[in-house]
Amino acid sequence: MATGSTVPTLRLERSLLRGGAVHLACADEVGRGALSGPVSIGMVVITLQTRSAPQGVRDSKLLTPAARAALVPKVQRWATAYAVGHAGADEIDEHGIIGGLRLAGHRALSALSVRPDLVLLDGNHDYLSVPEQLALFGGHPDLLDDVPPVVTAVKGDMRCAGVAAASILAKTERDAIMTTLAAQHPEYAWAENKGYSAPEHVAALRQHGPTPLHRRSWSLPGVATPVAAGEMGEVGAPDEVGLAEAAVALGSS
Repeated sequence: MATGSTVPTLRLERSLLRGGAVHLACADEVGRGALSGPVSIGMVVITLQTRSAPQGVRDSKLLTPAARAALVPKVQRWATAYAVGHAGADEIDEHGIIGGLRLAGHRALSALSVRPDLVLLDGNHDYLSVPEQLALFGGHPDLLDDVPPVVTAVKGDMRCAGVAAASILAKTERDAIMTTLAAQHPEYAWAENKGYSAPEHVAALRQHGPTPLHRRSWSLPGVATPVAAGEMGEVGAPDEVGLAEAAVALGSS
């Protein structure tokens, strides 16, 4: 069941589709503020013919884990296409959080079975579009050469049913990845805190230090100084150890 009463609609999505878009990708991120693990971007593609979202769709943060899990197959059947992309902690260290979000978003776009001609992105910052300087000097091989136009929506996950549906897919998949990775480092309690700064996670960092799955360039609580260089630019590094394996185990590409 939901822990909040906000009911998103497709009002904005349908307005954008009536404006000329045929396939609209609605996107949201999870894991931006976590201390460890990937940042993940969920996407669902809808059209003017798409019916109202499944009953119960809300911003994933307002739903219990059981409610999110029950909604995943309903969202997958409802959407014209869907995908989740990830960028690992080492990629966030290498490229910064915005570069990591961009990588995850481009991986989600590449995994969609239908190419959208417009993206509705939660928030007020377009991190999907590739900056001109990065495009001129080359970037990560997973970055697409051409990205559909992007429209941002502040609190899109609260207002827009398509964005909320994308958030459910992203959070459910990222949570499952963190639960799988927790077996490698049980002392950090990732199965419970999903890599966020819960007291038991901070205490383990203080006692054991960071793992390769932590965002080591960040000022991690309980760690004296960042282990690696700071966020040094835009998106070139392989996935973090264990992330690809965890995703494969979940049936993700």
